[in-house]
Amino acid sequence: MKFPQTPPPVEELLSKLTPRLLNILRAKATVAAAPERYLHWNELRFRPPPAGLKHEEWWLAEKLARQTGRRFLNLKDKHAKPFSYVVPEFTAELLHLIDRDGGTLLRLPEPVTDPEERDRYVIRSLMEEAITSSQLEGAAVTREVAKKMLAEGRRPRDRGEQMIVNNFATMRRIIDLKTQPLTPELVLSIHRQISENALDRPDAAGRLRRPDEPIEVADEYGTVFHTPPSADELPERLEMMCEFANATSDQPFIHPVLRAIILHFWLAYDHPFVDGNGRTARALFYWEMLHRGYGLFEFVSISQFLRKAPVPYGEAFLHTETDDNDLTYFIIHQAGIIRRSLEELHDYVAKKSRETRSALKLLHENADLNPRQQVILTHALRHPNHAYTVAEHQTLQGIAYATARADLLGLAQRGLLDQSKRGKAFVFIAPPDLEKRLLKE
Repeated sequence: MKFPQTPPPVEELLSKLTPRLLNILRAKATVAAAPERYLHWNELRFRPPPAGLKHEEWWLAEKLARQTGRRFLNLKDKHAKPFSYVVPEFTAELLHLIDRDGGTLLRLPEPVTDPEERDRYVIRSLMEEAITSSQLEGAAVTREVAKKMLAEGRRPRDRGEQMIVNNFATMRRIIDLKTQPLTPELVLSIHRQISENALDRPDAAGRLRRPDEPIEVADEYGTVFHTPPSADELPERLEMMCEFANATSDQPFIHPVLRAIILHFWLAYDHPFVDGNGRTARALFYWEMLHRGYGLFEFVSISQFLRKAPVPYGEAFLHTETDDNDLTYFIIHQAGIIRRSLEELHDYVAKKSRETRSALKLLHENADLNPRQQVILTHALRHPNHAYTVAEHQTLQGIAYATARADLLGLAQRGLLDQSKRGKAFVFIAPPDLEKRLLKE
C-alpha cells in the first residue's frame, strides 16, 4: 500500500483560480449530478478532467459540490480539527439495503428464526469473524487449522492461535453485551479479553497506552501512515467516543449503520491501546449494530471481506485523514463491505436451504430406508450433532429394542450417522454434512 498524495488545499486553489471561478462553479453542478463516485484526489488526478478544466479546477468543483449536506462530528483529530461526512445517493441506497437485509425490517431467513438451528449459524459466523479479524492483525494461522481448533476446544499453541481464541470468546460475549451501554470500563474489558496472553507486553491488556509508549501505524518498510493522538488525551477521547456510541438525547440523529461505522473508525484512529486496536474497533462495530437492533449481525462476518482486500481498507482510513478529515471515504468503503457480508449470509442460507430440500426429497424417495429411518434423518438434517440412542428411538417409535438398534446401525453402516460410544452405550451422531452424504447416496 502506498501513501496517497495529499489533495491541494481548497483555499490555495481558490486563490489561484479566481479568474476561472465561473467555469468551476458551472462544473460543480455537473459533478454533483454524478452520484455514483466519490473520488479522492489521488484517484482523480489520473483521470481525464471534464472539458475546459484542469485537474486542480476539477478537484475544486468536486470539493464545492461535497459541501452540501455535510455534517460535522464531535470526533476531532490530534490538531483539534473535526471530522465530517456526507451521504452520497449511492450510499443512502446501500444503507436502505442494509436496513432491509440486516434484520431491522423483519426480513429474516427462515433457518435463523428457528431457535434450534440459529446456534449453528451463529457459531459459523463467529468462527469466521474471529479467524479473519485476527488474520488481518497478523495471525499466521490457516482457516482450516483455526476452525478445527475452535471446534475441538483445543488450547492455543502460539500467539496467532491465542488471538483467534480470544476473538472468538469476545465475539460471543458481544452478543450478550448488546443491551448494555458502552462505557470506558466496558471498552477496556473488551480489549483485555481480545488481547490477553497475545501481547508483547502482558500488562498492556485492558489498559490505555501510557505517555512512555509512543505508537505509530507503519508498514514493514518503515513508512508511517498514522500517528494517533497522544496518550494524555485518551481518557477524555474514550469518554467522548462512548457518549457518541450511546447516542445521548442532545445529539442529532445519525443513521445507526453510520454510527457503527464511525465508531469503528474512531477507535482505530485514536489507537488507544499498545496492540489489538483493529480487533477491538471491529468488535465495537458489532456491538453497535446489535445494540441498534440489527439482529442478523450475529450471523455476519465483515472481516472475511476485509481480509481478502486489506489495501482498500487501509486506503479508506488514509483517504479520510488526507482529505480534510472527510469520513465519507471510510463510510462508503464500509457500507459496501457490510452489504457484501449480508449478501454472503443470505446466499449461504439459501444454498443450505436448497441442499436440505434436495436431501429431504431424496430421503423420502429412497425405498431402501424404512419410515422410521426417514424420520430420524429428517430430524438429523435440521439438528446437526444431535446424538441418538437406541433407547430413545425405541421409546419414541414404540418398537422393540432389537428393531430400534437395527434402524440406527443400518444408518451408521450407510454412513448417514456417525457411530460412537458414551460409557457402555452406543450413540449415533447426526453429521453436519448429512446433506452431502445423502446426495451421494
